[in-house]
Order: sequence, then structure tokens, then C-alpha cells
Amino acid sequence: MDEEILKSKFTGSLVGTGVGDAVGAGFEGWRMVEPEEVKSAADRRDVLTYTDDTHMMIGMAESLAENQGFDGEHMAHTFMENFEREPWRGYGPGPPRIFRLIRAGEAWDRVAERLYRGGSYGNGSAMRIAPVGVLYHDDLAGLREVAYRSSQITHSHELGKEGAALQACAVALAVNLDPAVALNPRQFLAELDGFIHHEVYKQKLDKAADLLSETDRATVAGELGTGIEAFNSVPAAVYSFVSHSRSFEEAVLFAVSLGGDTDTIGAMTGAISGAYLGIGSIPERWRMKLENRLYIEELAEKLYEIDIRTRGSG
Repeated sequence: MDEEILKSKFTGSLVGTGVGDAVGAGFEGWRMVEPEEVKSAADRRDVLTYTDDTHMMIGMAESLAENQGFDGEHMAHTFMENFEREPWRGYGPGPPRIFRLIRAGEAWDRVAERLYRGGSYGNGSAMRIAPVGVLYHDDLAGLREVAYRSSQITHSHELGKEGAALQACAVALAVNLDPAVALNPRQFLAELDGFIHHEVYKQKLDKAADLLSETDRATVAGELGTGIEAFNSVPAAVYSFVSHSRSFEEAVLFAVSLGGDTDTIGAMTGAISGAYLGIGSIPERWRMKLENRLYIEELAEKLYEIDIRTRGSG
């Protein structure tokens, strides 16, 4: 693949996370909304402000870049320090409690299990996973390991980890595809099915394939879910991408229009679409209004440079 295209995909995925998050943030908790209403609201805003979804994605990218790969303790402390600087990003109740326990000396890879019996299976580790998806795009075994271990910081339930791995794999597959070639949605879903282990996600991917010709958004939302659980949001993001693969804007608007956890589903959809189509696919009127855009692009470039060095040494 041409290096400029690959670099554009890294940047597109990270910026796409922020744009999808910000576009969806104003509709969180809504049942359904028309795509045109979402578009109009985003276009009217002077600044597209992101939530904890992108804030934690930034922390993940910062840690991966600084360590040239995954370091769980460093990543946990990066999350904690970023939260302490900007606690107003819309964090749920779980992560702040985890960060306080880590600050008090608890082990980064055990604290989540202490807080939640059996661990959390929310979508918090999937929403932030784009940096893992791009950095490990050509190493799915390594991608799975890092997705699981990074999820362990806050979401240690098997379904939480699998959701993060599924989202990361979708980003990685999208990075590896030629954006000039039309996506085969069934093949994309089949490759994800071959990667994922848990039956809950396999069933959702099967439903996504069955819904490819569905025109009723309520049916899609009802079958795939739009909730805060990873298995009720990652599949919806994957579907939003594969059903609108030629347009970043249409994919994100569709994702947000489904209602529910709109910022997170929008962020995950934007991450996959941006990884496939590249930074140029993100509407300029949105991209230029995204807060902290230049820093996010800088982080993407650092991850790209690590990827280049790793492949060169290999």
C-alpha cells in the first residue's frame, strides 16, 4: 500500500473517532433521530467537542507512542492523569473510581475486578481502541493480546475484552483494505466472525449480515442494540460502517441516528470508516472544527512512524 494512503488511514481513524464522538454527543440517550437532524446540529456548532471516548483514545495513543507499544501500568496512569486534568469530559462512574484506587496503590490489572464482580462488559474499552487497531493492523494476534490487556484496566469481563478486540480488528481490517476498491460487506463481516471467539458476538455479526438489505433503522437498532454494553454497541458500529462504507459522513450519521449510546457508537463507526477511507473522507466542515485536532493528528503520525520502523526492522 502507498505510504501516504496508509498514513492517511492512521490519521483518519483517530480523527474519525473524535469526529464521530463529537457528532453523536448531543444525542446520547435519544431513542431515534433523523440523520438530517444530526447533520444540521453538527453543522451549526462552532466547535466539535469530544467526550471521554476520545479523551481515553488520546491517552491510549499517548501511551502506545511513548512506549513504542503496550505498557499496562503506563497506560493506566496515563488514563488517570488525563482524567485528573479534565474530569468534565463525561466519564461514567466506574473509571474515576478505578483511577482513585490506582492512585492509592492498587495494581492496574486487578483493580477493575475488585470494583466489579466478574468485571465490566461495557463498551468503554472498545470506544478508545482505535490506536491499537491501527498500530497492530498487520498483527492480529498481537492486536488481540493488547486489546484484552488494555481492556483489563477498566473492563475486565470477557465480553468487554471481546468487544474491544472486535472493534480493534474492524479498524485493522479497514486499514488493510484498498479504499479505491468497493468493500464487500459480507466478506468483511465473515473475517470478523473468524477472528472473534465469543458466541454472543458471532450471533450479532450473523444478524448484521442478515440486515444488510434492511431499510428500517428501528429494526437494525432492535436487533443489534444501541446500549452501553459492548455487545450492544460494537456490532451496531460495525454495521453502520459496512452498510455505508463509501461515505464517512453517511456512516456516522446513520450510527448516531440509531439512538442510544450515540457518542460511543458514532466514535467507533468513525474509527472504522476513517481507517478505511482515510482522513480526506472526513468532511472538512467537521474535521476543522474538532477540538484538539492537530494534537490527535500528531499522535496518529507518531503511531504511523512506529509502524514504519517496526515493519522496516522486520
